Amino acid sequence: MADKLRITLVKSSIGAVPKNRKIVEALGLKKLNKTVEMPNNAAVRGMIRQVSHMVKVEEI
Repeated sequence: MADKLRITLVKSSIGAVPKNRKIVEALGLKKLNKTVEMPNNAAVRGMIRQVSHMVKVEEI
């Protein structure tokens, strides 16, 4: 299993449910096509699962 995850926002959160907007912001994604690196743990995986239709994930 990879140590880190590279997460990219590929769909805008403008029309999203408020809960999903907060999750995207908590992941550190503010603008479209912005990429962040997060640790690969259960908490981050859970957030990614909630907004999987809006993000692209790569293992590093």
